[in-house]
Parts: sequence; C-alpha cells; structure tokens
Amino acid sequence: MSGRNNNKLPNNLPQLQNLIKRDPQSYVEEFQQQYRHYQSNVQIFKLQPDKPNKELADLVMFLAQVGQCYPQQLSTYPQELSGLLMSHHTMIEPDLRMTFCKGLILLRNKNLIDPTSLLELFFELLRCHDKLLRKTLYTHIVADIKNINAKHKNNKVNTTLQNFMYTMLRDSNPLAAKISLDVMVELYKRNIWNDTKTVNVITTACFAKVTKIVVAGLKFFLGKDEDEKDSDDSDSEAEGPSLRDVKVRYSTGKKTSKNKKKMEKAMKVLKKHKKKKKVEVFNFSAIHLIHDPQDFSEKLLKQLEASKERFEVKIMMMEFISRLVGIHELFLFNFYAFVQRFLQPHQREVTKVLLCVAQASHQLVPPEIIEPVIMTIANNFVTERNSGEVMTVGINAIREITARCPLAITEDLLQDLAQYKIHKDKNVMMSARGLIQLFRSLNPQMLHKRDRGRPTEASTEAKIRDYGELEAKDYIPGAEVLEVEEGSKEGEEGGDGWESASMSGGDDEDGEWVDVHHSDGEAGEMVEKLQDMPVEERKAKAAAVSGSRLLTQDDFKKIRMVQLAKEVSGAPGKGQKRTHVDLEEEEDNRGEVLTLRNIEKLHKKPKADKETRLATAMAGRPDRKDFVKKHTKLNPHAGTSNREKRKTKNFMMMRHSQNVRTKGKRSFRDKQIALREALLKKKKQYK
Repeated sequence: MSGRNNNKLPNNLPQLQNLIKRDPQSYVEEFQQQYRHYQSNVQIFKLQPDKPNKELADLVMFLAQVGQCYPQQLSTYPQELSGLLMSHHTMIEPDLRMTFCKGLILLRNKNLIDPTSLLELFFELLRCHDKLLRKTLYTHIVADIKNINAKHKNNKVNTTLQNFMYTMLRDSNPLAAKISLDVMVELYKRNIWNDTKTVNVITTACFAKVTKIVVAGLKFFLGKDEDEKDSDDSDSEAEGPSLRDVKVRYSTGKKTSKNKKKMEKAMKVLKKHKKKKKVEVFNFSAIHLIHDPQDFSEKLLKQLEASKERFEVKIMMMEFISRLVGIHELFLFNFYAFVQRFLQPHQREVTKVLLCVAQASHQLVPPEIIEPVIMTIANNFVTERNSGEVMTVGINAIREITARCPLAITEDLLQDLAQYKIHKDKNVMMSARGLIQLFRSLNPQMLHKRDRGRPTEASTEAKIRDYGELEAKDYIPGAEVLEVEEGSKEGEEGGDGWESASMSGGDDEDGEWVDVHHSDGEAGEMVEKLQDMPVEERKAKAAAVSGSRLLTQDDFKKIRMVQLAKEVSGAPGKGQKRTHVDLEEEEDNRGEVLTLRNIEKLHKKPKADKETRLATAMAGRPDRKDFVKKHTKLNPHAGTSNREKRKTKNFMMMRHSQNVRTKGKRSFRDKQIALREALLKKKKQYK
C-alpha cells in the first residue's frame, strides 16, 4: 500500500492506465473511484456545457483507454458519451467536443460500440462549424467503412449507411451534405462502395441548391480531382525520401556546380519514380452505372438552360451531358441547339464547347440535327478572316463530329473544306488533310476524285450505311486469312484444310497452340493472295473459320495485321500497292471520351510574340557569367577626366568641338588649313 501512496495513482491517470492494462483485477478499486469521479463531472458538465472542463476530458480518455479491461462496468459508457454529444454538440466547448469524439473513435477501434449508431452520430456532428473536427470525422468515417468491408462486403451496414447518406445529401446544412458527398466519392475511388446504388445517390448531388455540392458531383463524373495540386514539396508518402530530403542532402555540402547537377538529377529521378507509383483515381464506369440516363440527362439539360451559375459551372454541365449522350447514345436534340449559340471564335472556353458537341455526336442522331451545328462551325471558324489557329480548331471539330456521325456533312461542304489542303498555314493544311484521310476510309465517294487517293482494298470495301441501318455479321471479318495462310502449309504436309490448321499436328505431342510470327511483308503477301478470291468466297471461308474453331491471340493478331495491310495495299487491278507503313502502329482510337487535344491539335507551334521571346531570353541569363572587362579606378573617390565626361554628353553639344573631329574624318581642305596654321605657328616661334 505504501508503494501505491507514493505513486499517487488517483492523481496520475497515465500511470494508473498503464497499470490497469497490465493487471486489471488488482486495480478495480482505483478504477471505480475514477469512474465515480467521472460521473460527478458529467453532472457538472450538464449544468454548464459551454464551459471548458479539463478534468472531464482527461477522465473521458482514461475510461476509453481501459474500456476493454472492464466491459461490464463500462457497458453503458459508450451510449452515455454518445448521448452527451448528441444533446450538447452545438454548445459544447470545441476542445472538449473533440476529446469526446476521440474517445468514441477509440472505443470503436476496440469494437466496443456499434458502427451504425456511431457513424450516424458523426454525420450529425458534421453540422458543427469546426473545420478540424469535420476533418477528423471524415478521416474516421472513411477508414471505418473501409475496415468494415476489408474481409468481405457487409451489405447490411452498407445499405443502412447509404440510405442515411441519401438523406444527408438533402440536408439543409451545406457542410454536412458536402462532406457526406465527399465520403461517398472517396469510398468509390477506393473501390469500397463502387456499386450502382452509390453512383445513383451521387447523381442527386447534381441537382442540389448549393453550388459547391453540384460542382463536386460534376467533378466526380468528369474525372476531375478537386485536390489536383503539385504536392512535390508537401509529399506525405512514408516510402522513400521526399524532395525536401534530397534538397537538404545536397545543400549542406559545398556549393559547387557538380553538387548542383547531382541534386537536379536526383530530383528528376525521384519525380519520375513517384509519377510511376501514382495511380488513376477515376473510373469512367460510373457513367455506365447511372439508372435511366435519358431521363437524367433531360433533367440536367433543363437545369442548365435555367441556370444562373458561373460560366465555369455551365461548361462542366455541358461536358457531363455530352458524355452521357455520347456514351449511352441518347436522344437529346435540344442540347445541340443550346450549344450552338456558344459557337463563336471569341467565346470564352470555346474549345471545350466544341469538344462537347463532338462528344455528344453519335450515329443514332439524325443527320439533320447535327448538320446545322457543322454549318455554324464552318461559317464562324473556317473562314479566311480568322487566324490559322481558329481555322484549325474549326476543322478539327468538324472532323471529330463527322467521325461519329458521317452523314451529318454534305458533299459540297466536305469538298470545300478539302480545298484547304494547300493553305499557306501548315496547321490548317494538316487539319484539312486529316479530314480527307478520314473520309477516304469512311466514304471516299463523297470526296472529289483527285482527293480520293489511290484505291486500296479497304477503301473499296468501305460503304457508309444509311441512317438507322445496321450491319450484323455472322463471322469475324478477316478470318479467311487463317485458312489461306495455313492452307499452303497443310497442302505440303498432307493436311485437309482449315479444320486442322489451328492445332499443332502430329509433330507436337502436347497438343499446344503454335506461335507463328509474321512480318509486315508476309502480311502484304496474304492480302495479295486474298485479292484473287471472290468476295462471296471470302465471306464463306471467314464464316467457316469463325464458327468451327477457337481463335487465339496470335490468330487475332494475324487478322489485325492483314486488315491493316489492306489500308496500304492497292485494290485489284489498280496498279502497285501504296507506300509501306508500319503495321504495328496504333490506329487512331478515339475511345468513349474525347480530350481537348483532339480539338486543339496543332501540327506547328505558333510563333511566339516579342514579350514571350524576351521572357525566354531573360530566363536564361541569371546563371550566365559576365565576360566584359571592368575598368576599376585605383582611387574610388577620384573624379572623371574630360575625356570620360565627353562620352556622356549629347553629340549636338560636341559636334563643333575640334576634339570630336578625328583626323581620319577631316577633308582635304581642313588638312590644308591645319597644315598652314601649323607652319605659321612654327615660323613665329623661330622669329
């Protein structure tokens, strides 16, 4: 007992806490004493909840730390603490409120409190005007839900919390609604709540009355991270050194150019390493999970037409609607008329507007709906009164629109735009040639005869479908090449056609697939062999191969190589094949989502103006040493000579002075006068 009195356990809570965790049964009396002390402080707190109480804060954390040691005595403690927060969270002192929350988080980590009730309480506390508290609660909510679904999906808890968050998004308090939305977005990015219910709850944020919530919902679907900042200097990764560590390492030594170069090299390597570790945090599958995208896009367009938000918010709404229309192939005809009013070269963010038009185009849109939009772009952008960059952007936009909706452009307009292939501006010229190249593969007949180029097998097979026409094939196009290629080898080995061509024959005992690699030249030979076959025979053989064997990745690679070879091989009876190109080069794959590069692509860098060139020149001068020889005076306080003063005087003041006139610049008459005066002066001296 003397040792306990010397330790002063009733007044030393950290020491008592440590002893209780080691041997709970030996310190039951001390614990009960502190628990009674806690209950008396709670009664005082209820009388004055807005007053700070340091003693109560220490007791709350003490009981939370030893809660697992006395589960029966503290069975009602978590509910009591939650009740205090629920009743007095608006008037409680901030530090004491934070202590209560930390105690509940500690109890939750020890699994002494139900997660559903605690998370609902924390969502209620998000209404408090305490930024640090909201940040702490946000971190815990995300981490707790992640731990709940660590081993397997806890659908019961997830459903309850998702329903609660749905009501929180409609809460009158914008802070609570915004953080609830941030929690769902973060859980989706971490692949914890990546189901359709979460996505469709987030869609309700796009119709909120608070601009911040609307912008957060739009950024989620558009893939724009709100915290996209350069975090090189404030990097918090535990693995590997930070940029600050590298700078400190090389700045403590001697300041030499060698150490400076080493530091710059180390910083580049570190940035490259961190860039590789950075993963993409957004998945476009969220747009695919939206229920009834047609109705959703119509409501969003109605909100956009009546919106009085900033233009940046309107642009984000346009981008989201265009992605919905393009990905789901929706019918939203009013959207094109709405966007058409913004198609002016002087319009702010006009390239993003053009991108929205191109993204919202697809084959199911009637051509007469998009044709006025293309005419507006051609009349406002592709004219000689505009600069080359404006014309380039216009032609690029028309190319992207017609790539998705080829029937929307008329033959006359296409041929007029093709005339810019000889424009003096290289950007305009290359954009026009890109448009010509596009229609060489889509529908060469719309081009002028001189722009169609040498016919290829692919261009002869190209046929633009009418509006609404579908082309359903029962075979894999190009599969006939497998039979043609393997047939020659089977003939030499005594085989009987394509049926045994896919499997390795008697030479391979294991019966595995045989990897056959072909060069570009072999692909061209295959195309030449196929040119001699009638079209109907090709289709029949392709259907036979497609329906009677399993194709491997190598087989598909062969098909792709031959299909690409058709792009450069001449059509039958049309002369030699075209110039060889690399068949392994990636095709122009636009994908589901376009980027601004598709619209703003310039083949030649624009000429910099005088201010830009001057800034570039001045930026390279600070480290340059001055090689000009400086004349220093022996006496810094000495004055200047008349010769030095003469250099700073105006020339008009010195033009009549004899000192200004040098001997080399005197005329013959001046030399005569000077000589005469010198002789007369000399003659007078001898008299």
